[in-house]
Amino acid sequence: MSTHTPPTGESSPSLYLHIPFCRSKCPYCDFYSQVADQPQLNDYVGLLLRHLAWLSDNQAFTAPLGTVFFGGGTPSLLAPGQVDAILQQLQRTVGLTDSAEISIEANPGTVDLARLQGYRQAGVNRLSFGVQSLKSGALRTLGRGHSPREAVRAVAWARQAGFRNVGCDLMFGLPSQSRDELLEDLFALLQLQPDHLSCYGLTVEAGTPFEEQQSRGALKLPDEDAFSEFYLTIHEQLTGAGFEHYEISNYAQPGHLCSHNLAYWRRQTCFAVGAGAHSFMAAGYGTRRAVPADLQRYRQHLKQARDPAETLETFDQQGAMAETLYLGLRCREGVAEEDFCRRFGLGVAEAFPEAVRRCGERLNLSGGCWRFDVQGWLLFDHFISFFL
Repeated sequence: MSTHTPPTGESSPSLYLHIPFCRSKCPYCDFYSQVADQPQLNDYVGLLLRHLAWLSDNQAFTAPLGTVFFGGGTPSLLAPGQVDAILQQLQRTVGLTDSAEISIEANPGTVDLARLQGYRQAGVNRLSFGVQSLKSGALRTLGRGHSPREAVRAVAWARQAGFRNVGCDLMFGLPSQSRDELLEDLFALLQLQPDHLSCYGLTVEAGTPFEEQQSRGALKLPDEDAFSEFYLTIHEQLTGAGFEHYEISNYAQPGHLCSHNLAYWRRQTCFAVGAGAHSFMAAGYGTRRAVPADLQRYRQHLKQARDPAETLETFDQQGAMAETLYLGLRCREGVAEEDFCRRFGLGVAEAFPEAVRRCGERLNLSGGCWRFDVQGWLLFDHFISFFL
């Protein structure tokens, strides 16, 4: 295969901040997080500020940030003043674009009107609530620390606080869930008039309490046919309600696509701070780095003014082409043939002729872009494996 020098130009970079603390650990979650008290959280914010200063001092930042995302864990455990301190430091150092999207994930049970007003005053302009369900029984099964009433109230407070971009997460494929129960959850969520919905099928991850329950037969999830029916039901209901199904699991009202996540799927530069955070540098064919999920190590490296991140992978042309398709084909915008050719020196079908053939009618080239249809998304892991 011929080699090709990738272009160097790119859009404004992004920043992800990982907050690895929760009030309690959900039984399905395998993200790095732990239960912490306020002094530990305060100490951690100091470490984040140190990490940002290190990146600035070592000229890692390349341009003002286009998106900032507080993820976790439960970032809404941060006080508004702590979020403000982080954003103020970013303004003083790297800077933020005029239209920067600044998001924070929030557990409905951890916020009140004053806290949300404080986030808005600090500069946060997008909220993502981990609702998961508006049914009490489902929330208990999932180990969520909020009630349906608290979720409804949190969204109302967000609007009162001035937020015009509010998203909610919905989890489906729950134990013993029926299609009618899923429809009830969907209709209840739509009553909240969210701007964005992320709809994730429940999966059992290694090392979680749900895995242990499943191994002894105490956790039974819907079968593949039911899961497919749920997925297509969500697609039909939400697109019928005016949402754009713009990524496998994500829906948005016009003008409310998540810019931060789109940066991931487009393989644009995203810096990352915090223990357990992952970053991507787009220069060349791309490099992925991560801060190990170890708070003590994170603290030691920063106090010694050392880079806490480690390189996971530096891509060659073949790896970059495969990942471009793995990420880009998750999205409705797909992968533009012209951009792929310009970046790699050959087209998608030329680079992966057998994979394209095996995808059949599920993968199409239309309007100059390669895209999976909804049925292709439903079997995404199967089809995308042909490219990897």
